[in-house]
Amino acid sequence: MYILLREVKRQIPSVTAVCSGAIASDYQRLRVESVCSRLGLVSLAYLWKQDQSLLLHEMISNGIVAITVKVAAMGLDPAKHLGKELAMLNAYLHKLKEAYGINVCGEGGEYETLTLDCPLFINARIVLDKYQVVMHSSDSIAPVGVLHPLAFHLENKADIQSLKTVDKIHEGRMQKRGPVFEVHDSLERLEATCKPLDSADQIDGVEHKFKISRTNNKSTFSIGCWLQDSCNAGLREDLTIVLRKIESQLEGFGFGWENVLYIHLYIDDMNKFSEANETYVKFITHEKCPFGVPSRSTVEMPLVEMDFSRAYMEVLVSNNKDKKVLHVQSISCWAPSCIGPYSQATLHEGILLMAGQLGLDPPTMNLCSGGPGVEHEQALKNSEAIAKSFNCSISTSAIAFVIYCSKNISSLDRLDIEKKQETILRQMKISDLQEGKKYKALEPITLYVLVSDLPKRAFVEVKPILYVEDGADAAIETITEKPCSKASCYWGFKQENWHDSCIQKCVIPGKICAIILSITSELAAKICSDSLPADYVNDNSQHSLSKGHMEQLSKFCIYLLDKAITDNNFAWEDILSLRFYIPVSLQMSVELIQSMFSNALFELSEMNQRKVKNCEEPIFNIVPVIGAGWSASSMDDVVTCELLARKS
Repeated sequence: MYILLREVKRQIPSVTAVCSGAIASDYQRLRVESVCSRLGLVSLAYLWKQDQSLLLHEMISNGIVAITVKVAAMGLDPAKHLGKELAMLNAYLHKLKEAYGINVCGEGGEYETLTLDCPLFINARIVLDKYQVVMHSSDSIAPVGVLHPLAFHLENKADIQSLKTVDKIHEGRMQKRGPVFEVHDSLERLEATCKPLDSADQIDGVEHKFKISRTNNKSTFSIGCWLQDSCNAGLREDLTIVLRKIESQLEGFGFGWENVLYIHLYIDDMNKFSEANETYVKFITHEKCPFGVPSRSTVEMPLVEMDFSRAYMEVLVSNNKDKKVLHVQSISCWAPSCIGPYSQATLHEGILLMAGQLGLDPPTMNLCSGGPGVEHEQALKNSEAIAKSFNCSISTSAIAFVIYCSKNISSLDRLDIEKKQETILRQMKISDLQEGKKYKALEPITLYVLVSDLPKRAFVEVKPILYVEDGADAAIETITEKPCSKASCYWGFKQENWHDSCIQKCVIPGKICAIILSITSELAAKICSDSLPADYVNDNSQHSLSKGHMEQLSKFCIYLLDKAITDNNFAWEDILSLRFYIPVSLQMSVELIQSMFSNALFELSEMNQRKVKNCEEPIFNIVPVIGAGWSASSMDDVVTCELLARKS
């Protein structure tokens, strides 16, 4: 296929894509995608994941005349069913589907076909004159037989003039180029599409200063990295240095990019998204990730305003390569393709990490028109299509949703997004119940983040995290409230009833703990009641929040997180990722904010030696945002925290 398509590209340079009929076979799809990737072609697979009964009906009703040339399934007899048209076998194939669960389109290798006529055959149809049946297996249950054509002729179609108008351009090309080309070639060793950086790409050998973070989970942990002495040259140079540093960090653990499960890529300018991708693919390639490239979310954040470099990355790393990666590069009607080196989703030890989903119409790969609400609805549909590939649903298996909203969305549209989030998930649950599916549904937690921009100038990006249980009968329990344990008292904070209003959590006992902590301006006033004015509000404009106030808030956040973790029998060492979203309107540098949370964690470890293991790097990431919160209509938290933990 590679040799043939390479010759097609040489003779017809305008060819940019290849269409295949893969429906459910990853074996077929991956091979077509591999060839397309090497040749710079786009893979089109519009039949992918479509209902096979409907497809078979459409093929027959649209005039595709195909006969079986191989049968290899229970209920298909070579003596009876070889050489028969699919139109004649349609009803019988559906009987076999009900009886034995076969694929009616033959996707499981149940049968193979030869097309004798279809609308693309403009001038004539094929007629078989002679054939031979060869038995490959005479098994009494599922015999395998193949029909070999020995002689055939072409039969001219009756109404050629009307048929010729179907595609004059296509006909003209065929007349110009002739009917057949024979390609004689040997498969030569391919050069890697994405070459590693050479010396010319290196940034003058200067030693740079970095900020590194790393969680303490022994089996799966996150590494964050940004450049302290940002290059004046721009995003490409900053990202190159950051990628090289993360690669070095991975090598220090004896790992490589194949150990990375997920990547959060924050950039300062979405206009340079293509530059970021070009740099990204020089490091993260299919060759370096033979078990599947990591999933990814990319957003524009106000990095420079908070003294970050122009590129900032966080990678989730596993010490094993036992993961299931879904990476569909073909454009189809199923879900948006991932043509670049990042996958739709990665499943690792019960947690399904999905790439950020935009409101893209899968067959066209264009954003849906109609505004933020329509984009959001489509993003959820795309997420559901991906979830179904792992036999789960976002309506019942989601642990958490992070929904990035562009700053270009109006307050009314944000409210609409929040309502649709609840309505659509509820409708999905009802639909599943009506189909007879029974799930023990989780109650997901939701975080809304207001960002500078998103890829393709989208209004919304949805990032779901799901729990996929290995055992079909395993019990799933969600904890929303739990009796308080003996609360520790740190920094003078004591358990009060209103503390519960700061925390959302989804807990699968003994396995997973997800927490979102929200400190609104009203709560900040309570926490710092001794020094903060009671009428203090965060209106995303310039306002004064003193260093002392912020230190108090950082300690309160650590106090509440510690309580939520320990109340549910988890430890700080179980944390996979920990982020503090800080609005740039606070006008505090990342260095200052980071030191406050680091000091709070250090003091906690000093007060209780078992709590937090002290390391050189912080165990959290600071993420600068325009705003964040539980509600899309009021993303005005002073501090928002997102935590994900899993028992090793």
